[in-house]
Amino acid sequence: MVQTAERSHAFGGVFASTICPMIGDGEIDTDQLAAHLAFVSGTDGMRGLLVNGHAGENLALDRAESVLVIETARAVCGDSLVVAGINCERTDIAAAMAADAARAGADAVMVFPPFSWALGADERLVVEHHRAVAQASGLPLFLFQGSVSAGKTAFSERVLARLLEIESVVGIKEGSWETAAYDATRRLSRQLRPDVAVMASGDEHLFPCFAIGSEGSLVSLAAVVPEMIVELDRAVIRGDLSTGRQIHDRLYRLGRTIYGAPGHLAALRIKTCLQILGRLQSVTSRIPIAVLDPAERAALADALDAAGVLNG
Repeated sequence: MVQTAERSHAFGGVFASTICPMIGDGEIDTDQLAAHLAFVSGTDGMRGLLVNGHAGENLALDRAESVLVIETARAVCGDSLVVAGINCERTDIAAAMAADAARAGADAVMVFPPFSWALGADERLVVEHHRAVAQASGLPLFLFQGSVSAGKTAFSERVLARLLEIESVVGIKEGSWETAAYDATRRLSRQLRPDVAVMASGDEHLFPCFAIGSEGSLVSLAAVVPEMIVELDRAVIRGDLSTGRQIHDRLYRLGRTIYGAPGHLAALRIKTCLQILGRLQSVTSRIPIAVLDPAERAALADALDAAGVLNG
């Protein structure tokens, strides 16, 4: 781990995985989107943004909407890096989306494993899907290592090793959601591709992953409490584990409340948190649940309060 004020990898540091604000009919709210992206990217120490990720409801966006999000991020985030998520079952469309991302100004793309792969996917299909995206974009490529509970979207050591053979791979969003699996991914990457940044992604256990070793994080909790995630990263870099543990204790309940089962509500929970904090007008999403019930909303407010970020 780099013991400097900031992480030295070209794509190191904290990236916020952002949301996609929408209005009542499900149309993208471009004004709120720009305000959200500008606020998060303007946080001192924020390295960049991951747009069109799971938190950004990438599966619910069409190609034109995905481009709109990237173009908005590029317009408002200044020198911050923009990583664009690509999530599509069809390889040809995924490749076209990657080319779109490059034209729209993304600095890198991230391949999200299609959810159908959870039931099993031929190793050759997985590799060629990633290669097609890499070739079409011509940009640096991030891999996404899925949760250990998410079937075959959690790549085996063999599959991950083959993916690391793709020359343009620069990083891994490590979403195993288990510190032992995170450590294994990091060790394999260090052995095969020491130039690849392994980025922590388990929101409620960022601290232990940072302590094991990390080049940073691409995480949606940084869209809710960006200053805290940056400070956690900085504390571990400078070896201040006492401060790191304190921040971890403040974050833990919030992370568990947002990302607990059922996980498909995470984006709505994040939007609800931002509304409670006064940073988002509408929680409209493209899932068939308009709002959380009062008990769920109260639990999020309590978690924000426990994190010390809820005023009033």
